[in-house]
Amino acid sequence: MSHGTIRAATLPTIIKLIVDKYGVNDDEAMKMFYESHIGACYADDESGLYGQSAPYVFSLFQETVLTEQ
Repeated sequence: MSHGTIRAATLPTIIKLIVDKYGVNDDEAMKMFYESHIGACYADDESGLYGQSAPYVFSLFQETVLTEQ
């Protein structure tokens, strides 16, 4: 399975978790995610983060949000 396919399968769950937690719409959740350090790592094939579970990636995202506030 390609990296893009894996991301395409996992990303909707990550976005839904952000929508549910932060009360934003899908577009805002996507923006929040990809503008974060974790989103950048998720998009980088070299990091391997794309292969982790959605709950794990979301937990890393939450930690980033908390430390950036």
